[in-house]
Amino acid sequence: MFWRSGWPASCRVLILLAALLLAAGTWAQADELIIHFIDVGQGDSILIQTPAGANILVDAGEAWAGTQVVVPYLEKLGIEALDMVVITHPHFDHIGGLIPVLETFPVGQVLADGQIHTSRTYEDLLILIDRKAIPFRLARAGDRLDIQGLDEVLVLNPREPFLKGLNNNSVVLALTYGMTSVLLTGDIEAEGEQRILAGDLITTANILKIAHHGSNTSSTIEFLEAVQPEIAIISAGADNRYGHPHPEALLNLEAVDSKVFQTSIVGTIMVVSDGMSYRIVVDD
Repeated sequence: MFWRSGWPASCRVLILLAALLLAAGTWAQADELIIHFIDVGQGDSILIQTPAGANILVDAGEAWAGTQVVVPYLEKLGIEALDMVVITHPHFDHIGGLIPVLETFPVGQVLADGQIHTSRTYEDLLILIDRKAIPFRLARAGDRLDIQGLDEVLVLNPREPFLKGLNNNSVVLALTYGMTSVLLTGDIEAEGEQRILAGDLITTANILKIAHHGSNTSSTIEFLEAVQPEIAIISAGADNRYGHPHPEALLNLEAVDSKVFQTSIVGTIMVVSDGMSYRIVVDD
């Protein structure tokens, strides 16, 4: 567990107790934002629970992760429906698990990048969305999403014309709740990062979900210096065949003094914020 400096000992004891209850899926303050970076191995899955009770799921890992990890995790938290599901981009390690999720939970809306991709998994996912008549919306840079309980949700990417490669056109979201800001980057690579920097949208964030699982194609020093994240969260599988996170990405994060948390080391990671401050809760 990690907390910001300056917390008195009595407060730290209360936080530790709260963390234990949260890990058991039985505790949450009504006025707190909770973002779960779910350990789905080599993939991404992020659950956002707002203080107003909205539940948003961003990606769901591979198919096995959807069935064995994400659906049981949501059920353990007592979630009965999702207000929104975000498809950052149509790679299997992000969308494979969404099929069992959509088969299990009612979904109010799907937000997606809208790129053309012909994989069987993506086609099956789109067919399922259509069959269930789930409202489908394209995300474009500059859009502001109305998510109950958050001060602002701003789309930073993609924008048209699309860049080359599915990764660079991932949906990127900037979330703000009081003084806490979180940047969710999908799998954007250096070109996508540069496009965001070249725009006129805010990019600073307290917490940064590191793009593309810590690949050396992402997390350029220019992007990290602009964002200045205090906390960097990397979702990747233990001993994965891609070598994620790459030493170059870790060195860049060290250069901007970011504290790094990895799902491959600590499991599921939670960011909990009351709007004034935030804390990090991990499985161990």
